[in-house]
Amino acid sequence: MNLFDIAGLEKQLQELEKKTMEENFWNDSKNSSKVLAEIKSIKSKTNEYKRLASEIINLQELTELVEVEPDEEIAKDILKNTNKLQKEIEKFEITTFLSGKYDSNNAIVTIHPGAGGTESQDWAEMLYRMYTRWANKNKYEVKELDYLEGEEAGLKSVTFEIVGENAYGYMKCEMGVHRLVRISPFDSGGRRHTSFASVEILPEITDDIELDINPDDLRVDTYRASRSRRTTHQQNFISCQNNTYTNQYCCSLSIGTFSNPKPRNGDENVKIKIIRSQRKRTKRKN
Repeated sequence: MNLFDIAGLEKQLQELEKKTMEENFWNDSKNSSKVLAEIKSIKSKTNEYKRLASEIINLQELTELVEVEPDEEIAKDILKNTNKLQKEIEKFEITTFLSGKYDSNNAIVTIHPGAGGTESQDWAEMLYRMYTRWANKNKYEVKELDYLEGEEAGLKSVTFEIVGENAYGYMKCEMGVHRLVRISPFDSGGRRHTSFASVEILPEITDDIELDINPDDLRVDTYRASRSRRTTHQQNFISCQNNTYTNQYCCSLSIGTFSNPKPRNGDENVKIKIIRSQRKRTKRKN
């Protein structure tokens, strides 16, 4: 459905609101929260569309008024509001392209420095700060899931979640290897260095998935520096992180990359990461 199909969106909204009036609607908390979130999303889109349409009509009426009775102050306000409205419309228009299956989901971001030691670790931290500042500026919530600090500067790895509508849609274009060329602040000779860092963007999947895992297939790694433990399923790329320092527990599941051996039109690689659970743990009493 097109985002600008307001009639279709309003019809869908009415159907969802009818569901909330059903007798057993609130008995299923999982389904009810999903429906309410969808209602909130549709209302946000339709209300923003109507607001912009109303602003355009008001500016057109003011423009016609100034043409009949010229007024320099009103003309300046019209020009100022027109420029502001244009930016808002362009921003709203971008959301029409975020129609992918997981575009509206939260984004899980993992950054790893490439070869280069301190240089690459510092570059990875710069990317981490850039993404978190972007998220905060756009009123997204950032949850740090795993952080391994670098020995001299920067970081060795970080995984964090950006929570908000269309977070994955906006962030998925950042996936790949990022390169930085600069005069190194860590090189006493002032030479130019090239640094690399890989960024992985995965959508958070909200559907509940039941899995039976054989404990013999798990490998447990303990990191004393960050006081965390990582459990990895060696066959299915399952990663479970337990950070004792922050006293938070987060279990994440990554269903690697599945590619069709005989690609057809429309087929593409699928890479999904599922946050199974995230809960705070109580401190153990001595």
